[in-house]
Amino acid sequence: MSTVKKILIADDEPDILEILSFNLEAEGYEIVTAKNGNEALDKAKQHMPDLIILDVMMPGKNGIEVCNILRSQPIFNPTLIIFLTAMADESSEIKGLETGADDYITKPVSPKILTSKVNALFRRLANEGTGTIKVGNFVIDREKYLVSFGETEIVLARKEFELVALLASKPGKVFLRNEILNRIWGTDVIVGDRTIDVHIRKIRQKLGVDCISTVKGVGYKFEM
Repeated sequence: MSTVKKILIADDEPDILEILSFNLEAEGYEIVTAKNGNEALDKAKQHMPDLIILDVMMPGKNGIEVCNILRSQPIFNPTLIIFLTAMADESSEIKGLETGADDYITKPVSPKILTSKVNALFRRLANEGTGTIKVGNFVIDREKYLVSFGETEIVLARKEFELVALLASKPGKVFLRNEILNRIWGTDVIVGDRTIDVHIRKIRQKLGVDCISTVKGVGYKFEM
């Protein structure tokens, strides 16, 4: 029996909250709303939603700040995040995705497009591999979103975890950059090479072990 997915929508515009809530509830989702960044954080902790839709420009803490705070807490690693914003420039989109968002939608928002993206994210999540990957002293638990090296537990943001799990799933295999983009961010999200590089750099810093190699102009591989 499937469990109803819970979605938190945070936006300071009542009309947007109303129309998005109506359309997502019609799809069978349980909806929680917040009118600013601080309330979004409180509601996230209280309700533990499966997905959070964040307006970037909100009173109090903005969407980027809220996302950073959530992604710094391992309990929210499995949580999907979509940004809503009136800023349509590419640099804003890249910044949002580098913060740890799973998708990025510009206003005015089409409820049909948003619903389609939400459904696609949940389908992709359902198709992700489960179980444990063991490579050398690394243990990657894809169900709990935990990475450990020996006795040390390493905290990674969601996208960082997905990248490590993908690379470690086939040690020694070179994953092409386009393949990484499609597997981690999906074909509907436009992400530049810089986004991959930023995530790889952060992963290397956190792991503290030289296990991800760059194949210049091609991609990356995991090897011990």
